[in-house]
Amino acid sequence: MSILYNIFSHLPFAWADYKFMVNALIAVVLIAPLMGILGTMAVNNRMAFFSDALGHSAFTGIALGVLLGIENELVSLIAFGVFIALLITRVKNKGNASADTVISVFSSASIAVGLLVLSRGGGFTKYSSYLVGDILSVSSAEILSLLITLVAVCIIWCFIYNKLLVISVNKELAASKGIKTALYENIFVVVVAVVVMLSIKWIGILLINSLLILPAASSRNITKNSRQYLWGSVFISLFSAVTGLLISFYADTSAGATIVTVSAVIFFITYIISRKK
Repeated sequence: MSILYNIFSHLPFAWADYKFMVNALIAVVLIAPLMGILGTMAVNNRMAFFSDALGHSAFTGIALGVLLGIENELVSLIAFGVFIALLITRVKNKGNASADTVISVFSSASIAVGLLVLSRGGGFTKYSSYLVGDILSVSSAEILSLLITLVAVCIIWCFIYNKLLVISVNKELAASKGIKTALYENIFVVVVAVVVMLSIKWIGILLINSLLILPAASSRNITKNSRQYLWGSVFISLFSAVTGLLISFYADTSAGATIVTVSAVIFFITYIISRKK
């Protein structure tokens, strides 16, 4: 990290003089590709609100950690996130209700239970920062955990991407070809849960879904095949994250909100382009 800090310190930009901005820039460069990669399958499988439900369940994960006396909030966040992701997937696949209905039910219940527990005695204020996140608070140790996560997700993606692609096109066809659809769906939702819960402290519960979905939706508007779609999503996510972070520094605005706003602008531009075509 010291090498990176030395490199950035020689850049002729005001933001490069601040360690917290350098940390935030490195963090978004690691988080953005994760969101870009996973967002493609979330959009393909019409799971746009899935990460939203996971985000809302963060409060319940924190609440369980408080009740169980777990000092590291991230442990309870990830554990509950994985649990709720697998539960939503199982109920969605076994029941008759539509996917958006199942996700909405779990999303509403999760945030209600979490707020119920955390609001006892007026203690919710301590955790309200999770609503909007703060990418500027990321530490060097947390950056290392994001780097490890990015490498792990890329390795997993190499093995499961093609199978997930077939499942997203036609689940019955995938099953007929011997693909274990339930297994790969579970792997996917677990990976999404881990990434969302790792990122939520810096991106925020209210914005995490947008950062996952908007770049993929933008890429889908203008690309012609799955390879272009994947790389386009990663590029748009990276561009939005870096541009939004730098704009927030000079405009003195919320980093997460600015990043998502840039992503939204790109989506509308690509939508207009796709309509003209």
